[in-house]
Amino acid sequence: MNKGYQSLFKEGKDLNKKSSVERSARTIEEINEKIRNGDVQVLSVSEMKELVESSGVQVAFKDVDVITTGTFGAMCSSGAVINIGHADPPIKIEKAWINDVPVSHPGAAVDLYIGATQMSETQPFEYGGGHVIEDLIKGKEVELRATAYGTDCYPRTKLEVTLTKDDLNQFQMLNFRNGYQRYACATNGRDETIYTYMGKLLPKYRNSTYSGSGELNPLSNDPDYETIGLGTRIFLNGGVGYVIGEGTQHSPGNGFGTIMVKGDAKAMDPKFIRGATFTNYGTTLYNGIGIPIPILNEGIVHKVAVRDEDIYTNIVDYGVPRRDRPTLGTVNYKTLKSGRVTIDDRSVKVSSVSSLKKAYAISETLKEWIAEGRFYLTAPIERLPTDSVANPMRKPKGLAFVEDVVHDAVTCTEDEEIEEVARRLINRNINHLVVVDAEGKLSGIVTSWDVTKSIANGKGALSDFIVKDVHSASLNEPLETALRRMTEHNISALPVTDGEGRVTGIVTSEDISKLLGGGRFG
Repeated sequence: MNKGYQSLFKEGKDLNKKSSVERSARTIEEINEKIRNGDVQVLSVSEMKELVESSGVQVAFKDVDVITTGTFGAMCSSGAVINIGHADPPIKIEKAWINDVPVSHPGAAVDLYIGATQMSETQPFEYGGGHVIEDLIKGKEVELRATAYGTDCYPRTKLEVTLTKDDLNQFQMLNFRNGYQRYACATNGRDETIYTYMGKLLPKYRNSTYSGSGELNPLSNDPDYETIGLGTRIFLNGGVGYVIGEGTQHSPGNGFGTIMVKGDAKAMDPKFIRGATFTNYGTTLYNGIGIPIPILNEGIVHKVAVRDEDIYTNIVDYGVPRRDRPTLGTVNYKTLKSGRVTIDDRSVKVSSVSSLKKAYAISETLKEWIAEGRFYLTAPIERLPTDSVANPMRKPKGLAFVEDVVHDAVTCTEDEEIEEVARRLINRNINHLVVVDAEGKLSGIVTSWDVTKSIANGKGALSDFIVKDVHSASLNEPLETALRRMTEHNISALPVTDGEGRVTGIVTSEDISKLLGGGRFG
């Protein structure tokens, strides 16, 4: 955990050890009574931070009953449970599609779950489950298709019907991982552009992206979850929702807490939810979440005074396609929001894939609801755990990496004679020569076909036909990823380089075929 974040987290815990007199100085019941009477003192979290800085913790505690937070971003682990009612004759659905998006059938006959990341079979990477949910919330008609194997009590085997949200018995948003406490800052050290859930990342650390609202984020303002847990009433996509427990991969010790939430999607506002697509990655759903934090004691005031410069995250190289990616440094949210970060001593553009404007709007809207007596607070039945750990998967069977098939590369330099290069290809019985500079760094590649063609065409210099736009691989890269890169670019070999661009070997399609034929890779 970053030192700045760790000290903040510890401060919140220490403050919770204060006397029970302070902890019970204000109760949720008292705050709700003020909401009913119309004299509740509610501020957005941004206003609260300014008040603490201008007037101090004690004044802020005395003057404010509740503050409102907000975040708006892509939350892939989202979806909706729907019940479509029984047809006549009835059907026990086995497979189903809404607007050509496959939806899962996890329960009884006509209960379905629309997953945000499921993609349309006719418009993949353009339309998916997140768009279906948005369309339903907007009141649009959707087309449902379903098939079944037929039973004595559910004889129907096919179904086609047009539906709106008003036709559904239940339309409940059920998101099993939302509201991440923070996100890593993503960049890409590879020599090619990659497409991720953090957006498009240019090669050689030419850009970076981040997500999350920093000091506006609900969990960042209550990092030990004193007021957040099972049963906490929240703002969810313009409607009322509830925290129903810790989110999947909840890892508070590392500052990556998450929440699981639900809410009535029929009552949600399309202004605060958006189906979306990340280019060449897939579909998702942007959710808007706001959590009120009751100011029960001075310790909570200290926690909600956190600023972006106190909230740190790691800069991570997403160009390494492994679970544990290299960390290139740390950065705080103040720097992220400035638009520039430093990577390898270079100033690099950083952009957000979430919306701070929407996060502010959520905080302000929830503030209005409370001030107008339209939203009451609830005490959590059980607080979110602070000791959960997100464990990795066991190593899958049949997994292979580039290091399993890499062999020494035969190299040459750009100033060598063509005849010498041709002789080396023949003597070594190979099809690829890797071109390196004086430091052994990758500068190109030459194939036997290139040499043959150049000799036939009378070209005299190797530099006339070297391929300089070279795709490469790294030793710790999954072999499946390297094979996909060869297929995408219609090439038969990848030089293997280290982090400095020095050539350490080569992997060829022939190497991979031998491994596949040996049954070591499934």
